[in-house]
Amino acid sequence: MQLQVSHEMHSVCPEFVGACITANISNTPYSADLWAEIDVLGSDYRATLTTESLKSMTSIQATRRIYKLCGKDPSRYRPSGEALVRRVLQGKSLYQIDTLVDLINLASMKYGYSIGAFDADKFSGDTLTLGIGKEGEPYEGIGRGMINIAGLPVYRDAIGGVGTPTSDHERTKVTLSTTRLLVLVNGYDGSEQGVTDTAEYIIKLLNKYCSATNCEYKLYK
Repeated sequence: MQLQVSHEMHSVCPEFVGACITANISNTPYSADLWAEIDVLGSDYRATLTTESLKSMTSIQATRRIYKLCGKDPSRYRPSGEALVRRVLQGKSLYQIDTLVDLINLASMKYGYSIGAFDADKFSGDTLTLGIGKEGEPYEGIGRGMINIAGLPVYRDAIGGVGTPTSDHERTKVTLSTTRLLVLVNGYDGSEQGVTDTAEYIIKLLNKYCSATNCEYKLYK
């Protein structure tokens, strides 16, 4: 899969750096050991963060800034990294989906980046392009129904949108039958180190919890 960043996205975020992770995996419904890790991180955050101070995390702060530059209110359409941490800080339980989705949520919470996980066999074409959502552009968010992605950063394949920092698309979502995985880490803060650390952490989790093989990642700008 080729990754491209459109001119319109470069114009609002010239510092963008992303990571594309690919792997063959075996998904499972639930991992108690993974949830033990999630619970530890949640406890640490409740002891050290508030719903206001989490906005100062550079990865979250940068994503919120890009939302505003693209024309979206980040307090109404929250980036996933921020939404997950906010939920924990409010004393709410995270939704338990499956091992693969749960570990991506853990990585997003830990580093603050919005991370998209996709079934690589469900894409149309061989290129994903990061752009900005348009008025009236159809988009069915996972578990959300049709959502307005105008002003949101969005990845598109040959058919249309597949991922935004707020919600990925139903068409390309991962399931228990997913075997070929593609993950995108979105560094709107321009931190190659932060994005690299996140990608390497995700690969560690995939090896530990999803019996991953052929794991690799590449950076793109």
